[in-house]
Amino acid sequence: MEQHIEKGLSLARRIHPKYSPVFEKLDDRERAAVALYFLPHGSAKDVLEVTRPRVIKWYCPFADQRQFPSGHRYCINVYTGCEHACQYCYAAGYVDARPNCKRDFRAGLIKDLEALDAYDVPPAPVHLSNSTDPLQPLEQEYRDTLYALEKLADRRHRFTSVTLLTKNPALLMDDRYVGVMRRLNELPADHPRRAWFDSQGYPPLRVECSLAFYSDEHRRLLDPAAPSVESRMEALRFLCRERLPVFVRIDPLFPRDPLSGGKTMGDFGLPDVQSMHDLEGLVNFSHEIGAGHIIYSVAKITRRKVGGLPPVMARMKRVYEHLAGRSLVFHGGSWRLPPAAAAEFVLKAFLDLCRQYSIPATACKANLISTP
Repeated sequence: MEQHIEKGLSLARRIHPKYSPVFEKLDDRERAAVALYFLPHGSAKDVLEVTRPRVIKWYCPFADQRQFPSGHRYCINVYTGCEHACQYCYAAGYVDARPNCKRDFRAGLIKDLEALDAYDVPPAPVHLSNSTDPLQPLEQEYRDTLYALEKLADRRHRFTSVTLLTKNPALLMDDRYVGVMRRLNELPADHPRRAWFDSQGYPPLRVECSLAFYSDEHRRLLDPAAPSVESRMEALRFLCRERLPVFVRIDPLFPRDPLSGGKTMGDFGLPDVQSMHDLEGLVNFSHEIGAGHIIYSVAKITRRKVGGLPPVMARMKRVYEHLAGRSLVFHGGSWRLPPAAAAEFVLKAFLDLCRQYSIPATACKANLISTP
């Protein structure tokens, strides 16, 4: 065991500086375990990155890890690409959007789970998924997400919270998914974090559903191949009746009428996709079903890895240019409203609605890093 720890610590001393804030929080045994799991063992490089896992990977290797105060966390992207064809998809900026299954996904998952056991890696949050919908139509044929959830439940002690992010919660109404979600929502008696979760009343499972539009007309414009608004609402009502923890993502948020200078969305060839009436409908729905909280972010206009901006997003970029003028921000492959414009034209009235309905609202990034 001492030899095991020394090998891990030797690897950890070569970690890329952007990851070091996470490793510095750990004691020697845990630091060695995390290093052995995430870092390549035989690399001749002087500086190592988190490239070793096959399926259960480091959450967002591009981010400055000082932004993750809770330490290491995992992400499982079950599929590649996505069939929902959302016009604003941020993942299209760095992955091919064509949907497909991953070769040897199940075998890779098992090998990673065995490695977590072999190195006794301390439990951490796991997210399904940050770059693709785990319940897109491919799942109905291949059931790789169901398989992954079952295997995570078998090793529940290796994970703290399990977050399932989807636009297709209707698939979760199947008894097989309900059963495994119940297992995931119960930490075993010997889980090292169970007492903390119990004392905080924090759910070990989180089903987060993206529901950005109240009108199917606007959903078809921006989420053309995603499930209907009503199908998502019906499924969320079902999950709440089953006492499974549900969180609604009114995400992303767009500018709405009236814009500055007497302009409207119509002046840019767009409908008012998130009118105050529609936003109130979504917030009221979230309140009525008893969602844990609402998650939100301001839409980014992403430059795609393959192809140019979709026409609807090219028009939305003109809206952003009108609101921001020369202050429009381009960062990480996306155009973004500067904070002052985002607050005035997107966030203020929305957050006021959430307060009016007494439902907490948390920004996407804050929601992520606060998930224990």
